[in-house]
Amino acid sequence: MTTIASGTDTLTRDALTVLQPGFTGTTAPDWLLRRVGEGLASVALFGRNIESPEQVAALTAQLRAERGDILVAIDEEGGDVTRLEVRTGSSFPGNLALGAVDDVGLTRQVAAELGRRLAECGVNFNWAPSADVNSNPDNPVIGVRSFGADTDLTARHTAAYITGLQSAGVAACTKHFPGHGDTAVDSHHALPRIDVDAAVLAERDLTPFRAAIAAGSRAVMSAHILVPALDAEHPATLSRRVLTDLLRGELGYDGLIVTDGMEMRAIADVYGVERGSVLAIAAGADAICVGGGLADEETVNRLCAALVEAVRSGELPEERLADAAERVRSLARWTAEAARTADTDGADTEVGLRAARRALRVTGAGDFTPLTGAPYVAALTPVANIAVGDETPWGVAAELAALLPGTETGSFTGDDAGSQVLAAAGDRRVVAVVRDEHRHPWMASALDTLLAARPDTVVVEMGVPRAEPRGALHVATHGAARVCGRAAAEIVAGV
Repeated sequence: MTTIASGTDTLTRDALTVLQPGFTGTTAPDWLLRRVGEGLASVALFGRNIESPEQVAALTAQLRAERGDILVAIDEEGGDVTRLEVRTGSSFPGNLALGAVDDVGLTRQVAAELGRRLAECGVNFNWAPSADVNSNPDNPVIGVRSFGADTDLTARHTAAYITGLQSAGVAACTKHFPGHGDTAVDSHHALPRIDVDAAVLAERDLTPFRAAIAAGSRAVMSAHILVPALDAEHPATLSRRVLTDLLRGELGYDGLIVTDGMEMRAIADVYGVERGSVLAIAAGADAICVGGGLADEETVNRLCAALVEAVRSGELPEERLADAAERVRSLARWTAEAARTADTDGADTEVGLRAARRALRVTGAGDFTPLTGAPYVAALTPVANIAVGDETPWGVAAELAALLPGTETGSFTGDDAGSQVLAAAGDRRVVAVVRDEHRHPWMASALDTLLAARPDTVVVEMGVPRAEPRGALHVATHGAARVCGRAAAEIVAGV
């Protein structure tokens, strides 16, 4: 096992300070508490760490007993990407739904309520919002996580989200700089490349980040993407031109810069996590996000040792590491003060459902008679991207079953999905639930088969609604959160 110094020397403390590691379990392990005492200033929570709000509150209290201003980070976008509600689905509809409504006041209210719930259980740093302009409709990893494909709409809702979240004393982390929306590759799996000129980037992708900076976003997260117009050699996370020259210099950003997960293959497969972390700090990042897949003491020890050795060898200037560590501590101080002054009264527990209802786009309602009998819900299920994960339930079956007892359901994938659904449904009315039909030819083919045999099929699209609406009723929810399913079920059942 790699060992590190006791944590009493300044260099080691600074190296620990810039790490944002995860861990396993629903209580803080001894090694983590020890490292917090030695200088670790941030801890990241994932779905594996969460059972209930009360349990999270106890966990964060454990951490704060070691360090009162510790940053407790989470990837809680709401919508499809949820950690607090990983096993039930989110109470908030997500960015695309908010963009579809296009009411910045509502976006602010949703983010404030989400922030209030995070603050209530001791979480003070949220890796959200996504400010990516989803300009590529085939994007496999952003999609409904974006406010939309329109730059100005994305910018105004990014700013509103930040304002709402930070009003609850929770630091916003706007991502994924300089913009992950025009990618066709998921950076969890490989290194995406965006081949557009600098003028397009400046006008389209950077505009929401300018709005985020103006709104006072306390942090910005870098993207593991290659943008040759900015740096032909290094991905943004490892690029001084992107992080220091552009984000700090040209855009004037003075807050915390945190990397996306360094265990993601876009970085780990090319540079390795240790080497990538050193290069990221040298390029201008202040905090290293790691722990989605690497969540143990050995990871912390290896990364800390790599940073210390890089300083001692002269590869990483000691002043750069010290500056990064001070920016982390500065954000920690802000969250401690914000927790004392935040307005967290006045819970609005229904704001997410109200937003989900307003986000619906319904086609064919004029000739549609709501269902009164229990239907068969066929979920045409694509492979979930890693950011969303496969733990979180989605669809309308559970919500329809509450309204129409006896509802049955099944999940289907592949070229023969349509005929499989017909066989499983029997005489029942079919409700077909899809996610990004436009990206999955097998899914479109399954709907062809279903609608040819059963033209009364109801179609619920829970991804980006790019395909032409079809079916006896077509409901586009602009997201697959639990509240999106509830809103769609209400329409289908006529509630």
